Amino acid sequence: MTPALDIRIVPATERDTGAIVTLIRELAAYERIEDEVETTEEAVREALFGEWPSAEAVLAYVGVDLAGYALYFHNFSTLLGRRGLYLEDLFVRPAHRHRGVGTRLFAHVARIAVERRCGRLEWFVLDWNESAVRFYRALGARAMDEWTIYRLTGDALARAADQ
Repeated sequence: MTPALDIRIVPATERDTGAIVTLIRELAAYERIEDEVETTEEAVREALFGEWPSAEAVLAYVGVDLAGYALYFHNFSTLLGRRGLYLEDLFVRPAHRHRGVGTRLFAHVARIAVERRCGRLEWFVLDWNESAVRFYRALGARAMDEWTIYRLTGDALARAADQ
């Protein structure tokens, strides 16, 4: 019989900022978008622990090893008339995958959504990430195929603001 892993999920603190940035970069490398990472420790510190925090994060440990993280924030549904929780990142380092860490991280965030009476929990999954798609479908999630995501960044965002 395999012994149970010592998986702990803890709220991130300001002293974890450097580790969070490292995990963000590791996730971006996994997603093949490392050249898009612009964030800094200062930006993450301000976003998570500044005067008006805009997001929250939890860290997963297996024993003493930092195994992964989840970063999330509130959004709002006018249809439900309630806030929701948006899962921006859920990442487990390769050495700790397929050991229950991702499930525990996701369950932790889902519990937060339930405790805060959120109407929904949402996130994006890259189409090519078949293991993530299987993971989320096994939890009962469904793809929102009827919606298309649009994004403005950089010069296009600036031009839109000047209209």
